[in-house]
Amino acid sequence: MRNFLKLSLLLLFISVEGFSQQDPQYTQYMYNTMSVNPAYAGSRGHTTITALGRTQWVGFDGAPDTQTLSYDTPLGFSGVGLGINLVNDKLGPSHETYLDANVSYTIRTGEDGNLALGLKLGGRLLNVDWSRGTFQSPEPRFNTNINNKFLPTLGAGVYFHKPKWYVGLAVPNFIRTDHYDDNIESIAVERLHFFLITGYVFDLSDDIKFKPAALLKGVQGAPLSLDISANFLFNEKFRAGLAWRWDDSISALLGFQVSDGLNIGYAYDLTTSNYSNYNSGTHEVMLRYEIFREGPVKSPRFF
Repeated sequence: MRNFLKLSLLLLFISVEGFSQQDPQYTQYMYNTMSVNPAYAGSRGHTTITALGRTQWVGFDGAPDTQTLSYDTPLGFSGVGLGINLVNDKLGPSHETYLDANVSYTIRTGEDGNLALGLKLGGRLLNVDWSRGTFQSPEPRFNTNINNKFLPTLGAGVYFHKPKWYVGLAVPNFIRTDHYDDNIESIAVERLHFFLITGYVFDLSDDIKFKPAALLKGVQGAPLSLDISANFLFNEKFRAGLAWRWDDSISALLGFQVSDGLNIGYAYDLTTSNYSNYNSGTHEVMLRYEIFREGPVKSPRFF
């Protein structure tokens, strides 16, 4: 595992070269993990349905607005997991719809270790309505709208977890395709993204669990993006925590286990960058419903 971590960090740092656009981001990524790593599919051991809505930079015209719906389940005890992820993402004049299928295969290592290998295959439809933006150019290709342009997706990931901790590395798309770039208000070639996730669960007492987690994102040509969070779970019911995104925002997270199967979560991001002068923050709501194969679990897993 030590060599795996070293390799993961090395891949992230050598990827920084030549691009600025990031994929959709989530504050509650630690409870929507398949969105950043296909190897997570089926890892909870039962069927899980997750819906998430994110309204970013409220009050800022053309700000990102994202909704996701995912379904994942293990195939019996075969070690195979399947998942579907649907994303609707709007940013400025662009509108993208993602539909991806995820498959994972888990290998047991030792008494309680699990190493999962994942593959993502799908595509997205890119639409750009230049009349909604401010960019002007004499070149026709920058002023002609794009309608339902299909762009394929091929990604992969690796995810290792034990009962108390996990670590994973993923590349959401190996294929270099067009992407809307909000920095230059134009269409640019999408570059490789790398996502490194990790987390640990500490039992502070019989009623309190503490989970620090981190997400490190690398994309060619942009500074590394680091998300760090700390969540507490009280009496297996109520969750509260804080998160920090490097040079971007600080966040408050809340969650409640409504029933054995239903969990709701909310996050509020307060922008700390220059964008704070033009918006009143970001809201994110999550619903997760779990269907257990052998009745309700005594202690819901914290990741």
